[in-house]
Amino acid sequence: MPATPGSESMNIVLVHGAWADGSGWEGVYRSLQKNGFSVSVVQHPTISLTDDVQAIKRVLAMQNGPVILVGHSYGGVVITEAGNDPKVVALVYIAGWIPDKGESVSSLIEELIPPNAPVPPILPPQDGFLLLDKAKFPAAFAGDVDPERAAFMADSQVPWGLAAVSATISEPAWKSKPSWALVATEDRMIPPAAQRFMSNRAGATVVEVAGSHAVFVSQPAAVANLIVQAAKEATAHAG
Repeated sequence: MPATPGSESMNIVLVHGAWADGSGWEGVYRSLQKNGFSVSVVQHPTISLTDDVQAIKRVLAMQNGPVILVGHSYGGVVITEAGNDPKVVALVYIAGWIPDKGESVSSLIEELIPPNAPVPPILPPQDGFLLLDKAKFPAAFAGDVDPERAAFMADSQVPWGLAAVSATISEPAWKSKPSWALVATEDRMIPPAAQRFMSNRAGATVVEVAGSHAVFVSQPAAVANLIVQAAKEATAHAG
């Protein structure tokens, strides 16, 4: 595929969510690189929102030119806060949490998740961290991922800090910058209806994909296509 016009000056920064790490972005990364973008994948600890935002800012400081900031799941919370950086020109949410000012993942779960929604197989906290039940991880998190890869993802989970789950947003970047959102319609972690509500509230340009919560792993082309769209439109707007 030919490089997107102007893409050589647009940087993409990919931010993973909870119970995952940056390696899940490999397919999206490769697709974006083929389109001529400069792509960085952040490895942040998911221990506290403050530390995660700082990890993003260190990567943003290394970028030469404007940035499209992309977040999956809890990564959506991180980019909502870190996206206020002046280098960031657009936000892309992939099956993500999109909090408003003063909101956290904890408060959004209470507000938006109906009682009849699938219950994520979260184990009781250990030393202030959360993990998913390994046996139930594939069906809940990665229902459309190759079974062997889904099992590997279950066994390589990154513990999610309770401090990150309860951390609140000071100023949501989507209020001042354009956003795009991919709603995963088969998501069993964040109900699609909740994703739609948050996306619409943020005024995001929304696409829907029949995929699991791990849609960024299972359908990298669809995810990359939305990021390319955001980059094109952000570039056109800036021009």
